[in-house]
Parts: sequence; C-alpha cells; structure tokens
Amino acid sequence: MLASLIQIAVNPDESVNSRRERAASLVVAQRGADLVVLPELWPVGAFAYTAFADEAEPLQGPTHDIMAKVAAEAGVWLHAGSFVERAEDGTLYNTSLVFSPEGERAASYRKIHRFGFDKGEAVMMGAGEELVTVALPETTLGLATCYDLRFPEQFRGLIDAGAETLIVAAGWPERRRSHWTLLAQARAVENQAYVLAVGSSGTHAGVEQAGHSIVVDPWGEVLAEAGAAEEVLSVEFDPTKATTTREQFPALKDRRLGLAPRRLA
Repeated sequence: MLASLIQIAVNPDESVNSRRERAASLVVAQRGADLVVLPELWPVGAFAYTAFADEAEPLQGPTHDIMAKVAAEAGVWLHAGSFVERAEDGTLYNTSLVFSPEGERAASYRKIHRFGFDKGEAVMMGAGEELVTVALPETTLGLATCYDLRFPEQFRGLIDAGAETLIVAAGWPERRRSHWTLLAQARAVENQAYVLAVGSSGTHAGVEQAGHSIVVDPWGEVLAEAGAAEEVLSVEFDPTKATTTREQFPALKDRRLGLAPRRLA
C-alpha cells in the first residue's frame, strides 16, 4: 500500500474556508495513493478552543462534503482528520471521518480521550464511546485521535476488533514531541501493528505544533518521519507484515490480563 500523510500547517491568518480548499487540493494531489490521512482539527486548530463553538459543523457539513468529493476525485481511501462536530443535541465532539474511494462515508469516530484536564477540549466537548475500525481491501484500520495515543487499552481494543493498521490523527505540541515518537513506536510494538500517526504543523493559539508525522512498522521500525514544516509524507508498506509478525512472534497469544470474554474459550 502507498499511504500519504498530509502534515498540513494551521495558520491563524488563513480562514477555515480557505484551508478546506487547500486541504482538498492536497488530497487530490495524492491521486495514485491507496490511503491519505489528515491531522486532528486541521480546519480550526487543535488548541484554538475559543473558535470551537463558532466553527462547529453538523456531521454532514462543509468539511464532510468537500472531503467526500475529493476522496472520490482522487480515488483514495481518505481519513479526513477531525473537525469540531456539533451533534443534534448541541454537544460538540472531536470527530474523524473516513471516506471510500467512491466518496462514501465509511466511518466516523468521536475522540474518546479529551485533552485539557479541567479546561479546553476536556470541558467543551463530549467524549466518544465507541471503538471504530474500518475494513479496507488490504488491511483493517483502527482509529484514534491525538491524546488517545497515551491510553494503550484503546489500542488493545482495536486489535481485538481486527485492526492491523492504527491511524492516529493529531495536533501534538512541540514541547512533548519526544512522547509522540516514543508512544507511536510503543503502540506499534505492543500491538504488532502498523502505526500511521499524522500531526499538524504551524502554531495553534500560541501552541507550536510538533509535526514529525511518523510511520512505524509492527516491529517498531520507523519507516518514515516528517520534519516540523508542512509536508506530505508518503511511504509504501506491506500490510500483511502485521499478520506475519504475529505469527512469527506470537506474543499477543500470551496475554493474561484484560482479555475480552470471547478470548477466554
């Protein structure tokens, strides 16, 4: 598979509408890739809390519609990153969307772990409650967003649901960049899965972004890593390596704690 991770810059001087159009152009430019991934909250900026309410959209709003269109135009599976969703009851969510090469919405995922402790996203947004996987012809994706990366139990649940390639869309801050790299490799090694983790660049509400999108294989080897500026990180990987790794080094079969009941038989 050929994956393109679009590490888009979020500039506060650029309007949300302009950035949607620019992101759409970047997706179309990846025609020939199998999978394209955008970062977390790229329309508004992951730390631009004061803009969340004003820029919130329904699930099938402008971001949804333009991303569906360009997925079909490029003929790619598109993880469109996340945006601020306003649910019918008024609750805000940090919601990711996945589209098929035909432009059909294949999945939506509401971020489970909200960042901010007692401020920001943690108090402004609702928490997702469902693990989400997406079956592609070549591999099954498991979806996660930014702060989720710190919670290994979510990724265990995703692999129990069949995930072989873990997608992390993020707006990770530069000051904790070492954690980003370390945790991406840890999630890959412990789950014997690929990790495709894409961050944004630029500065969101005064918070410098780490960038450094990264692709890690099931043995923890870094296949590709971006720098700090806006760029498209493209990498070819063999999705069957997750299966062969689990067969050659069957550590997951030795799990004793946290097993789903169906695994105890």
